[in-house]
Amino acid sequence: MATIAVGGFQHETNTFAPTKAGYSVFEEADGWPALTRGAALFDAVAGINLPVAGFIDALAGTGHRLAPLLWCSAPPAAHVTSDAFERIAAMIRDDLARLRGLDAVYLDLHGAMVTETHEDGEGELLRRVRAVVGDELPIVVSLDLHANVTAEMVARASALVAFRSYPHVDMADTGARAARLVLEILKRGRAPAKAMRKIDFFVPITGQCTLSGPAREIYDALAELEGADDAIASLSYAQGFPPADIRDNGPAVIAYGWDEAAAARAAAALHEVVIAREGAFKLDVLDTETAVARALASRSDKPVILADTQDNPGAGANGDTTWILEELVARDAPRAVVATIWDPETAAQAHAAGEGAVIEPRLGARSGLTGHRPFTRRVVVERLGDGRFTGTGPMWKGARMDLGPMARLRIAESPGRDVRVLVASRKLQSGDRSILRHLGIEPSEQRIIALKSSVHFRADFEAIAAEVLMVAAPGPNPADPSVLPYTRLREGVRLLPLGEPFRRPPSRG
Repeated sequence: MATIAVGGFQHETNTFAPTKAGYSVFEEADGWPALTRGAALFDAVAGINLPVAGFIDALAGTGHRLAPLLWCSAPPAAHVTSDAFERIAAMIRDDLARLRGLDAVYLDLHGAMVTETHEDGEGELLRRVRAVVGDELPIVVSLDLHANVTAEMVARASALVAFRSYPHVDMADTGARAARLVLEILKRGRAPAKAMRKIDFFVPITGQCTLSGPAREIYDALAELEGADDAIASLSYAQGFPPADIRDNGPAVIAYGWDEAAAARAAAALHEVVIAREGAFKLDVLDTETAVARALASRSDKPVILADTQDNPGAGANGDTTWILEELVARDAPRAVVATIWDPETAAQAHAAGEGAVIEPRLGARSGLTGHRPFTRRVVVERLGDGRFTGTGPMWKGARMDLGPMARLRIAESPGRDVRVLVASRKLQSGDRSILRHLGIEPSEQRIIALKSSVHFRADFEAIAAEVLMVAAPGPNPADPSVLPYTRLREGVRLLPLGEPFRRPPSRG
């Protein structure tokens, strides 16, 4: 019987975002559980589509002992504060140091964490874990599909295993794959050989969707390559997270084999699959006015989805811009709903006024973006909620949501009397229909649904949609990464497929 330590520390960092991730946001529940330490970890993640839950379930009944560390996450944002990183890393280190007879470590990480002090948050965390457990103990890590994989991460971990779907419907499955790899390493008594190849072009977030197009083809080829050779232990393709100004940003292929030749062969083959499809990735977005006009022109009885990708809380934005809301109101859109705007003050004002009250909040625009002003029209408080409900869609199924006080507001005057907006006290991209249903909105009955999301919403909303339109309303998560003011990125990377190579701006002496 093996003793395996289990833990997780998740953050996806947009270094251009307006708000940093302090310790308190890791302590709060949102779409995922709050920071949980020790044996309570098992109950906190049970039944949720998370890698750590998949890992735990895969080892149930095997006779192996799982030693819980901690698990935590925070919504994507700017840098993790040094205080938060040091406190959480110290808990993991201290809990590991107390364990005796340890045979392996599993960590549920993201792969795109940047702290105020460390560009490579996961690499630094793994360095500290290695300092406790030594160089030989197996450490297997699950990563998000958007990981910016570094050489340090590859060197410190025995294996890195990344998601294969975006929307991330396979998170628990990835944890299960990591569990099987841990057992195989323990059985063989050695870690596999490693090979990594970075990809020299960025894939825009909206182009990383695996439901179709070049990304789907790449992951199909990955599965075929992995299954065709018994010497390959694991094969991953991480597509990267563009809005991070760090040297090693960008996609990567990571291969593990039971001999060095197998690892190198698999990495080279998958690398060729990716670069052969560079020209197939497209950046297909519309401005706000065009998108709303197109949605209004639809004659379908199904809703048109407007994806507010540049204000996506799942990519570091605050989810508080009102550009699409303003346009829907100005165009007097029928049966339109915006979900959700992060604004704790407006949510509190609505709860204080009560259902049926008419209020005039200063809604949104809490991030201080240039040229952005709050939405100030009179609204009716139609419905209040406590923000606590359970996810039902393929990605968030079983997740015990806690978005704080929520409110459904309807515009009280013409134009826009049939436009509604959902307000939440905590940030979460609108990727699950349960968010709307919590406040009495049945998504399939709407004509237009504007969602603060980039791709994850497709897992639950695409089946009911007449059309999905990607909207480039102003926000801190540009759909086009080439507009971001990088200064630390390595030279030569193309910021768009087939784009010009990046050159660092001259230093100011």
